[in-house]
Amino acid sequence: MSSEERREDVLRAAVAEFAERGFAGTSTEAIARRAGISQPYLFRLFPTKKALFIAAAKRCTARIKAEFERSADGLVGQEALTAMGHAYMDLLTDRQWLLLQLQTYVESHDPEIRDAARAGFADLWATVGRLSGAPEEDVMQFFAIGMLLNTSAAMDLDELDDRWARLATRRPLD
Repeated sequence: MSSEERREDVLRAAVAEFAERGFAGTSTEAIARRAGISQPYLFRLFPTKKALFIAAAKRCTARIKAEFERSADGLVGQEALTAMGHAYMDLLTDRQWLLLQLQTYVESHDPEIRDAARAGFADLWATVGRLSGAPEEDVMQFFAIGMLLNTSAAMDLDELDDRWARLATRRPLD
């Protein structure tokens, strides 16, 4: 297996481990074990645990961006925003990606992680604006609803049948 293929294995393992345990709670030994490599080899691929965390966070952002681009292809305005919103809701069904995204925000007290998180968020913001051509107010509302959906998904609000939970998860009301 090439070093690039190993790097991809390590990134997949890192996404899973960091999503589940966060930055501080994840050991590089656990990531290496999950990836089927030694810990010293992990550090040949990624110089530090923080560099690996940032790479995993960037992978998460890239996945969201790719889904936005795929779903909005050929659409503009509200149609594009709606398509990207549905694509994002589909992404939230994979708790691993949701939790990694939230872990990235939690770790934003660290300047390097914060810079990476900001850059990723800025890229997503620009992507939504570019793809939809929507006014800034609409892009802002898109992201506000997205953060509400993140919170709702993290707490599994879709399991509740209360009116407020249905609103928070954008499920139709009876």
